[in-house]
Amino acid sequence: MTPEIIGVIGIIFLLALLAMRVPVGISMITISLLGTALIVSPNAALAKLGADAFASTKIYTLSVLPLFILMGSFLSNAKLGNELYQLFDALLGRIRGGMAMATIGASALFSAISGSAVATASTIASVSVEEMRKYKYDEGLAAGCAAVGGTLGIIIPPSSSLVIYGALTEETIGALLIAGIIPGIMVTIMLLITVYLLLLRKPELAPEPDRENQTKLTWGLVKYVWSVPVIFITSIGGIYLGIFTPTEAGAVGAFLSLICALMLRRLGWKGFLNSLNQSTRITAMTFLILIGGKMFGSFLTLSRIPIYLTEYLQGLEIAPFFVIMVIFVIYFLLGCLMDAMAILVFMTPIIYPIVISMGFNGIWFGIMTIIMLNTGLLTPPVGVVSLIVASITNISPMKVFRGVIPFWITLIIAGILITIFPQIVTYLPSLM
Repeated sequence: MTPEIIGVIGIIFLLALLAMRVPVGISMITISLLGTALIVSPNAALAKLGADAFASTKIYTLSVLPLFILMGSFLSNAKLGNELYQLFDALLGRIRGGMAMATIGASALFSAISGSAVATASTIASVSVEEMRKYKYDEGLAAGCAAVGGTLGIIIPPSSSLVIYGALTEETIGALLIAGIIPGIMVTIMLLITVYLLLLRKPELAPEPDRENQTKLTWGLVKYVWSVPVIFITSIGGIYLGIFTPTEAGAVGAFLSLICALMLRRLGWKGFLNSLNQSTRITAMTFLILIGGKMFGSFLTLSRIPIYLTEYLQGLEIAPFFVIMVIFVIYFLLGCLMDAMAILVFMTPIIYPIVISMGFNGIWFGIMTIIMLNTGLLTPPVGVVSLIVASITNISPMKVFRGVIPFWITLIIAGILITIFPQIVTYLPSLM
């Protein structure tokens, strides 16, 4: 068999393993070993396993991953989700649908110290949905806001998905993190506007605001949440100003998170150990995925599939913009069937060389990739974030899926805007 045919068969078998819920990293390592053994030799495949495992994990900038994960774990175990939600409820409660908007606002702020869509959605949903139930909000709207708010966790830095994208493509991780700030703010504002417009059209989804029993903005709230913007500005602002490398910023953020959690007396010894345990497990899983992604990229290079696809698309002489639109449709369709992390490590080695060969900015494409993956996090049948919110809140998955539809459309519109105006992504990195 030719290398190209082996590559195609490898991709098909990888998709089959992922469909059977075999872990992403294990699936990619297995297919890469078998494919490399067929194209070169079994000895070369085993040597590649050792070399790529070391090469994928020795990169200094990747040490930011466990630090950012630890930063979010400390504050998550300090149970700040409740105060974040109450803060935004106090600010937005006088507006019809204010509690739904507060869910998105709290998710955005929690995303600034989390970096995970699942962690953000589960933390905020466990607080906000039950509160909205008390006030007779439509369950679909309540769960939809919690689910789409969770997706902000991988747009707004620190985003573990952007770090992985940077590791797979060798784009500057610091620039990728900074590039997510303006799109993250833009998407948050667009989601808030979506809630407002949705309730103008269907006011029965939310009750009239109860101004007498509205949450009051007190020092008791502020004293718990001030740490979140301070940590975000210190760590991410330090990257932007060139004071910290991404790894140093992660260390500063994790240290400040620990200090703040202890100062607030919200993190006991059990919570501290739980934070370390969570961070270790998530980091191990992430690095296994990175090793698999590196090996799979090497296997694809041997198969010459990326080179063949690049030459084929260039030979068609079609507009690069049209090619990008096709790529995003593929990402969306895969998002309906596969986990977002699986898509990221599976597609990036194939698509990234094509995008760069057509002259597109790699950092811009990274942000666009994350936004398209976000649509998949919400969309059935997989829709990981939607299913997690459904599980936490005991709401029917179909009701959650229906609730996210307006927000799903908003994410698509945000992607179109960033495609038309790439400066939304590239402006801040250009100033670094």
